[in-house]
Amino acid sequence: MEQIFVIAILIMSIVVHEISHGYVALILGDSTAKNAGRLTLNPISHLDPIGSVLVPLIMSFTGGIIFGWAKPVPYNPYNLKNQKWGPALVGIAGPVSNFAVALLFGLMIRYSGFLFFLPSSFFQIAVLIVQVNLVLGVFNLMPIPPLDGSKVLFSILHYIAPSRWYEIQTFLEGYGMFLLLAFIFFFSSYVFPISFWLFRIIVGA
Repeated sequence: MEQIFVIAILIMSIVVHEISHGYVALILGDSTAKNAGRLTLNPISHLDPIGSVLVPLIMSFTGGIIFGWAKPVPYNPYNLKNQKWGPALVGIAGPVSNFAVALLFGLMIRYSGFLFFLPSSFFQIAVLIVQVNLVLGVFNLMPIPPLDGSKVLFSILHYIAPSRWYEIQTFLEGYGMFLLLAFIFFFSSYVFPISFWLFRIIVGA
């Protein structure tokens, strides 16, 4: 039963994650996501049958890290007002939204004494919400294409190595899926200690 809750929370957390990309892009001048009808909380508009349902379901029963993805929110980086840092801001918006959700529910857990009118089952679900969003946020910050952290990395490289950033970006994007799979199989276990450390800070455990 807990796996079902985790997958449901993961799906909605991914939806919030993707909407955040679209809204920041809209604020920065690109309305592609809005025109595509992707600025909605309706999960049907965002779900990828494999990445949002099948993969999380399989991972939940194999004991591995539960992760997934939605259909990427479309945006045109050439429409952004800030060409150098705009893609990084759009990229980091997703993880930031997950950390914001984790912080909101984490503080509710931390100060549960003031929320005595809420049932204990709410706080049990809140713990899962915090955990899922922290893992999702930390995981997506990894600087590996196509994860969001790569957008931040490319903007930094654009700033500190303007003559070579495109060459490095092309190389990393070309081998991104191989690097991502290697990270998932060999290094994803490091995501949990970081997430657990953040969890303890937020909830005061």
